[in-house]
Amino acid sequence: MYCQKCGAADTSVIDSRETENGNAIRRRRECNKCKFRFTTYERVDAASFVVVKKDGTREPFNREKLEKSLWVACQKRPVRKDQVDTILNAIEEELRGEKEVDSRKIGNLVMRCLKQLDDVAYIRYASVYREFKDVASFQKELTRLRR
Repeated sequence: MYCQKCGAADTSVIDSRETENGNAIRRRRECNKCKFRFTTYERVDAASFVVVKKDGTREPFNREKLEKSLWVACQKRPVRKDQVDTILNAIEEELRGEKEVDSRKIGNLVMRCLKQLDDVAYIRYASVYREFKDVASFQKELTRLRR
């Protein structure tokens, strides 16, 4: 593992432990050259399926891309990294074993998780995912959320 600060290849594992849900191993590392400490996560590469986009194109599932979209929705909200990781792990677990997954299914899973986590993040994600055309469609979603 290369040091994130100086790029040296000589790093040592200081501490290893399982994450809360047991789906990954968290490792604290230290660079033997500059003494910079950082954390890495080791997890099974279980999510190896293809996402079928709205326009019919296909691309490999990308956890980082999904995580980025979650953070955009959760920007300036009281959401912690472990909560986002829990959502990502739940979605990967739900889709484990699939060969191809429609992007709408992933979007619906994300919205279900965000709705339980934070209403504002949910509305932000829904506004992009559902492509609200006007204020009326946005209001309809807000009304549905209030119920």
